[in-house]
Amino acid sequence: MRHRFPGFALDAAFASPTPGVTAVFGPSGCGKSTLLAAVAGLLRPEAGRVALDGTVLLDTAAGVDTPAERRRCGVVFQDSRLFPHLSVDTNLRYGLRRAPRDANGAGFEEVVDLLGVAHLLSRRPAALSGGERQRVALGRALLSRPRLLLMDEPLAALDAPRRAEVLPFLARVRDRFRAPILYVTHALDEVDRLADHLVLMEAGRVLAAGPAEALSTRADLPLLAARRDAGALLSCAVLEHHPARGLTHLGFPGGELLVPLREDAPGVRLRVRVRARDVSIATEEPRGLSVQNVLPAMLESLSPAAPHEAMLRLRVGEATLLARVTEDAVARLALRPGQRLWALVKSAAFAATTPAQEAPP
Repeated sequence: MRHRFPGFALDAAFASPTPGVTAVFGPSGCGKSTLLAAVAGLLRPEAGRVALDGTVLLDTAAGVDTPAERRRCGVVFQDSRLFPHLSVDTNLRYGLRRAPRDANGAGFEEVVDLLGVAHLLSRRPAALSGGERQRVALGRALLSRPRLLLMDEPLAALDAPRRAEVLPFLARVRDRFRAPILYVTHALDEVDRLADHLVLMEAGRVLAAGPAEALSTRADLPLLAARRDAGALLSCAVLEHHPARGLTHLGFPGGELLVPLREDAPGVRLRVRVRARDVSIATEEPRGLSVQNVLPAMLESLSPAAPHEAMLRLRVGEATLLARVTEDAVARLALRPGQRLWALVKSAAFAATTPAQEAPP
């Protein structure tokens, strides 16, 4: 996709697997929403090609430009854009009326139940909270039975409590319908919670694209690695609970972790972010510590981070962790690639675990 505005140029390309959630992540003004509008057919780029599961929606070189109303994209904007004079019920049924007659998809009652809006059906948008409006907007988009869901920073206008309210509903939609979702955001916690695939954008260009977990450990991507909340995403499964200790046992491909007690049943899959700033290292196996998680590791590489800091890439079994340490620590411990170390992570560092998908029995 290529398009020019005064003072700004979009020149981006990527491919993502379907189904699944592809998050387009980057700072404000980097071209994320422009990209989404072009996919939806709301903007005709100067040059570009968009294809979904082999169906070409746009190919400027071949003269193909499917009208927006025929692309079957369900769009959820930052502002809900509900019809203010209509009830929630009528807003939702508007989406249903836009669905092709022969299209398979969720029914009205199913969507109402999934999004928890049954008690809101008689209200008008002005009587809803911001989080409720976004849930209704999502329901309207789902009821149009789209081939592709497009979400343009749907939580950006909400405060933290409302964002926490809506995120689980977005995860439910991801897990229930498995429709391809293109999700624009500049919030890393939304990426952690929802994204299978990640596209990093800066100044109109794609810096990297790939599985979210793989990109999270790329120390060469400043857009992620330079953040104070940079760290590795780990796919885990709940192994068992220890109520008397207030802890839950998680397993991941590199070992096991103890995190604060959760309510999830054994077998449920979670994704956790292990922030680099929460990982300490030792050159000898430590004893007599309050730290619950002590993981044997191998130092793969070191790279500069913030001033006077270094980012360590650690191999822990089949998994990778990042650790942010001072340059002084690198010198004092004579750290070098290939060195055997221990990674130390406090259980309290995992207070925010991310539900993924329930594992099969």
